[in-house]
Amino acid sequence: MFTRVAIFLFAAFLTGCAVKPQMPVSLDKSTLGPATGKVGVAMATLPKVDTSLPGAGCLLCIAVATAANSTLIDYSRTLSKEDMLPLKEDMAKALREKGVDAVVIADEINMQSLEKNASEGENLARKDFSSLRTKYRIDKLMLVEVDFIGLERQYSSYIPSSPPKAVVRGKGYMVDLKSNAYLWYLPLNEIRGTDAEWDEPPKFPGLTNAYYQAIESGKDRIMDGLRK
Repeated sequence: MFTRVAIFLFAAFLTGCAVKPQMPVSLDKSTLGPATGKVGVAMATLPKVDTSLPGAGCLLCIAVATAANSTLIDYSRTLSKEDMLPLKEDMAKALREKGVDAVVIADEINMQSLEKNASEGENLARKDFSSLRTKYRIDKLMLVEVDFIGLERQYSSYIPSSPPKAVVRGKGYMVDLKSNAYLWYLPLNEIRGTDAEWDEPPKFPGLTNAYYQAIESGKDRIMDGLRK
């Protein structure tokens, strides 16, 4: 129990330290083509599937909410995130259809290993991706970065204010590895509920279905952003 409470306290701390969000950057059609240079397509390291309980802010609230949802929390951690992985292959294919020299990077990009970008400004990445230019011999990086994947249940103190929902939250973007400038940036916030009764342990079929729907709709959103 203590471990679960500590995790949710840390998550609440991170939420309170949120920085100004990056605004969307439309993908300019003139950016894509034979003159684009070599584009590496990759996924950032995916987080573990979990359950979030936003709104349960105080220590007692977190303890109560965690205990009340313990079965759901444990189940969510058994869900697979592997359905996200084929996305980079689909993205590379879409780029090649536009005449771009696109390669799939097999490695997951460890965001924690990247240095902070020393430059700040509009549409500049907060991380310095320039080291990947030499490592993978690419000019630009197209990346899908998932911040949270799993289930989420809103709370008001220690009282639930909504049923659990499936969530895939993150972003897709393209970075110029010379300047660390975003050439494309698409926020991702896919939320799916279930019309069925959600509280059906131990397998929670309604929420499980919603979870995989959220993954598919997130992938579709990324692909739609590339096709525009």
